[in-house]
Amino acid sequence: MLLWSQTRTLYKALLTLVLALIVLEYLFGTFIGTRRWYNMFSDTNVTGQANGNFRVQFSEILNSQNHPIVKASFEINNNSAANNISGTFLTTSKTNNFNSNPTTAEIVSSLNITSRKLSSTTHFKNSDEIVDTNRSNATEILLCPDTPPNLRGRLQIVKSPIPTVFDLENQFTWLKPGGHWYPETCKAVKKVAIIVPYRCRGKHLLLFLQHMHPLLKKQQLDYTIFVVEQDGCGTFNRAMLMNVGATEALKFNHFDCFIFHDVDLLPEDDRNLYTCPEQPRHMSVAVDTFQYKPLYPEIFGGVTAISAEHFKLLNGYSNSFWGWGGEDDDMSNRIRFHSLTISRYPASIARYTMLTHKKNKPNPSRYKILWTGQKRFATDGLNNLKYTIKEVKQHLLYTWLLAELQQPSWWSRFKSFWKD
Repeated sequence: MLLWSQTRTLYKALLTLVLALIVLEYLFGTFIGTRRWYNMFSDTNVTGQANGNFRVQFSEILNSQNHPIVKASFEINNNSAANNISGTFLTTSKTNNFNSNPTTAEIVSSLNITSRKLSSTTHFKNSDEIVDTNRSNATEILLCPDTPPNLRGRLQIVKSPIPTVFDLENQFTWLKPGGHWYPETCKAVKKVAIIVPYRCRGKHLLLFLQHMHPLLKKQQLDYTIFVVEQDGCGTFNRAMLMNVGATEALKFNHFDCFIFHDVDLLPEDDRNLYTCPEQPRHMSVAVDTFQYKPLYPEIFGGVTAISAEHFKLLNGYSNSFWGWGGEDDDMSNRIRFHSLTISRYPASIARYTMLTHKKNKPNPSRYKILWTGQKRFATDGLNNLKYTIKEVKQHLLYTWLLAELQQPSWWSRFKSFWKD
């Protein structure tokens, strides 16, 4: 009996020792594994092999608030094409761009790829919903200052070479679909729609987009560029296209401010703020082709800024001006008729360069329509606007609207002419 008791005690001691060793091995092994995992990701760059060489900035991924689903912009090495391995292209645009090349694409392939930048936008698979994590808590974002920082005054005007759509899309990867952008470090006070009446000015449009996007971003604006193109080969109606642009823009967002902008005018000074003050603003005060002098005191053409509230009060632009000229002066008359005033920056700031183009044929009836315009302020404008949107596309650089304008018949214009 004594021998059995001693043997059982010995077995208990051995079992206790084995269990203690197992526990120590587990604890020590866990510590070693943790150190190995930490050392694996402590370096900024990790190089690996997976269907090709690539480097991933793990420090960016681990610090990203959008992890695990993030939208990344990639740089493709010059020798990547030699791999000749197809990849998968993803784009945020709902429609195809004019240029057949991929734009703002996330490229996931076996090419030599370097992660360059992580977007602040989280994209959900099989869903159009986009959640901006930087805007998730609006109460923590301060309003942008009235005068944006880092404005330097004179801007360089680049007229050549003419960029391609592909060049601009690669340059402005920070844009949202539709030519939209907003600051992420502060909240813009107002939402601005830049409305460009357009037809057959492809080179001018490329230069305009190249010049305007960096300027508008520097001014910390929440903005979208709308290019409103008149369909067909009929007589051009600039004012009517601007009415269409303002009407359609409000279907995309609640814009507080409209900037109506000729495509051939480029601002020369970044202190010329693209916002709407308390009164309508004539922005293109001094144009190089006119020796930087206003043509006459009441001028309100080229580039103008009108708040959404005032644009509704004015009933928009007149739809009666088919052909060049008259619509700007009619708007100037509407502003004074409604007891508003035209504000302007000093000519030293509100300077513009006009791109060369063939002059349009003037409308021979513009003076007659202008002189009798006051009779139609309440009936000719937004409330009698007739058009059909043939196509809408949200490209990366701008939102494109193709509009078919309903021009009155010859007999209707003849009766209106003599009635007035």
